[in-house]
Amino acid sequence: MAIDINQGKDVSAAHRVDWTPYLAGAGIGVLSWVVFVVVANPIGVTTAFSQLAAGAALPILGTDAVAQNPYWQRHPLRLDYGTLFLVGIFLGALASAVASRTWRIEHVPSVWRERFGPSIAKRYAGAFLGGALALYGARLANGCTSGNGISQGLQLAVVGWTFLVVMFASGLATTWLLFRTTTR
Repeated sequence: MAIDINQGKDVSAAHRVDWTPYLAGAGIGVLSWVVFVVVANPIGVTTAFSQLAAGAALPILGTDAVAQNPYWQRHPLRLDYGTLFLVGIFLGALASAVASRTWRIEHVPSVWRERFGPSIAKRYAGAFLGGALALYGARLANGCTSGNGISQGLQLAVVGWTFLVVMFASGLATTWLLFRTTTR
């Protein structure tokens, strides 16, 4: 059950506000153009995650260990456009959810519960593992969905279109494996 923080009642599909994919796609396209003009960089957020990871590692590993790490030498902690873009994504999503009155805490979504059970620990472990794998894959590919798919796709780069095709194919395969119905 999801609890709507604003109302204290069950959240139903009647409260859901969906954006048309055409309007959302046009918005992302316009945002990409603006970013290219203003900061002369494509949109992307995984580099910002790497920079924040360098900052989080400083108190744990120490300044010398972080400074000697070849990866963090290329992506040191800094406040730049990417970090601000990452923070903006979070704040924009939060503002949208609050404005549409759909913000809620949901530990185990119904689609997960139906397939994998009601365990909160299992859900959090799955979410963490999935996020870690996605971030690792994005860094391995030298870009995320926004960097490789959107920005390079808009530039008609082969790597961008290849990324999009593989992303959609792997998403379809994963969905089929995890959520297929079995006949008994």
